[in-house]
Amino acid sequence: MEIKIGVNGAPRELVVDSSQTAEEVVALVEAALASEKGLLVLEDARGRQVLVPVDKLGYVEVGEPEARRVGFGAL
Repeated sequence: MEIKIGVNGAPRELVVDSSQTAEEVVALVEAALASEKGLLVLEDARGRQVLVPVDKLGYVEVGEPEARRVGFGAL
């Protein structure tokens, strides 16, 4: 699962490749937004943790990575 996180004040988005399902990620984001700690904790495919303060979140996009197209075909 590919997760893109927009962080306020950062010029680039964070991209996390995770083995978690979309439902799990949405639940984690909702819980982080509702918690007093205000910290979103995600785990990437290698087992590392990514921590983002909730007050810095611009957006969170969850979805499958798009396959890159090769060639000059008009599809």
